[in-house]
Amino acid sequence: MEIRDVAQRQLLRYARTLILRFMRLFTAIDLSQEILLRLDRLVAALRPEALIKWSPLDNLHITTKFIGEWPEARLEELNTTLLKVVPRKPFQVEIRSLGWFPNERAPRVLWVGVEGGDALTSLARATDEILTSLGVAEESREFSPHLTIARIKNPVPLRGLRQKVEEMRNALIGQFEVSQFNLFRSDPGSNASIYRKLREYKFETALAVAAQ
Repeated sequence: MEIRDVAQRQLLRYARTLILRFMRLFTAIDLSQEILLRLDRLVAALRPEALIKWSPLDNLHITTKFIGEWPEARLEELNTTLLKVVPRKPFQVEIRSLGWFPNERAPRVLWVGVEGGDALTSLARATDEILTSLGVAEESREFSPHLTIARIKNPVPLRGLRQKVEEMRNALIGQFEVSQFNLFRSDPGSNASIYRKLREYKFETALAVAAQ
């Protein structure tokens, strides 16, 4: 029994080391400081209307690809592959409109819309396609960029919030230029996930290198 117990403890320690070697990753676009300030004012106007889980502003970003669990030992391989996505021109993204998911009657998410046209869709599609060569699963759903500003996890009165959202449904938050995307690591936090930026992929730098 003692030998078996020792073997089980060793196996448990080994399993823990394997878990520590994996990271939960995704690629995303940072929002400009001006957009974050305007979103802060928007959330401040909506927050008093419902006791729901509001997203920390620091966690708001435009996700272009969820990678999932990735071995730390293969981080440079991932980085090298993502560099192939980069050479492209900067483009404009517009942040506007509010909506519910899956619907207003029984919502689970309150979102703000993101409009980036073909350039944003192309970036997401290129990232998705190139990562399949590393074994990352291809997206099965159409790319639908948005910012999740709140989640509704429990039944709460939403009448006041629904009215506010309806009044601001077509609100224009602003626009900004996208000149890079980033690789993020996601770790669990006490109240919300903690995102750490691991790499930056700048469009103009890559274009200059490609032109040489």
